[in-house]
Amino acid sequence: MSSNSSEELGGDKLLSLYRTMLTIREFEERAVHEVTQRGVSGAVHSSAGQEAVATGVCSALEPGDYMASTHRGHGHCVAKGVEPHGMMAELFGRSGGTNKGKGGSMHIADFAIGMLGANGVVGSSIPLACGAALKAKTLGTGEVAVAFFGEGGSNQGVLHESMNLASIWKLPVLFVCENNLYAESTPADYAVSVTDIASRAAGYSMPGVVGDGMDVLAVRQVAIDAVERARSGDGPSLLEFKTYRYYGHFAGDNALRYRTAEEQDQWRARDAITTFRTRLLEENLVPESDLAHQETLVKALIEDAVRFADASPMPEPEELFSDVYVNYPESALRAGL
Repeated sequence: MSSNSSEELGGDKLLSLYRTMLTIREFEERAVHEVTQRGVSGAVHSSAGQEAVATGVCSALEPGDYMASTHRGHGHCVAKGVEPHGMMAELFGRSGGTNKGKGGSMHIADFAIGMLGANGVVGSSIPLACGAALKAKTLGTGEVAVAFFGEGGSNQGVLHESMNLASIWKLPVLFVCENNLYAESTPADYAVSVTDIASRAAGYSMPGVVGDGMDVLAVRQVAIDAVERARSGDGPSLLEFKTYRYYGHFAGDNALRYRTAEEQDQWRARDAITTFRTRLLEENLVPESDLAHQETLVKALIEDAVRFADASPMPEPEELFSDVYVNYPESALRAGL
């Protein structure tokens, strides 16, 4: 088991974790603002509150490893290294977006860094990650793949089929459940048959680990252990992180229709960014001036990303079929075939 204490990580790594979580939070807060206040079109599913999971898991990966995301995928994208300017332009539907403005919030992808895509289909990240893991195992290239999904997605049949296959073939894949307690507005204790989703791992002969999704270092350690297991050829793991989303299911959804203000306050009191900052200062691990500097840099980064998105042009009409149809004759398109 690798060591992951705050003292042994060093100031630079601790600052990197803090900066990543801050970037996710600032991006999410601004994305919600742009949709609800400025009228940018398209749905946005904020992951504000869940920053520690994406940051902790992705910090355990190598640049060449693979990751597949969900409809609530901005945090995963940032943590894997997708550039915020392109992400913001993608939300705006502009040509400067990561996917040329064609994917929007729920379909951001960057294959160059192993980000296989966010996806609006519940549970769809799971077989994609298994496919990437199968490729890595078959070719002996050593990569690991991660599939993120929510507790609602844990009831999808594709998860159980994929876990069974991954266990049989000992695929280097991590099944990562972000349990934020609500599948849209349905409480997990109503719709999920077990208290801990990780307990389902026993049915597929793989480790099942429950972690604190509000503690980035705890998440990181669980992820490191699972990545080491996968990379060494011992097969998959099912990881569950208990966390909480601060906003409703989508920007504009009133979460108080199905959960209480008291519950929200209790989880916000455990905010992953605030508690991590406090820990760094109390243990004298990072100077406050360094933390403040990162906060200034991140705010400037997101402001610049919005300016970039605003300045980026809309896609040209002829872009409609590029990257969609491969080697399809232009004459056939004109003929409506």
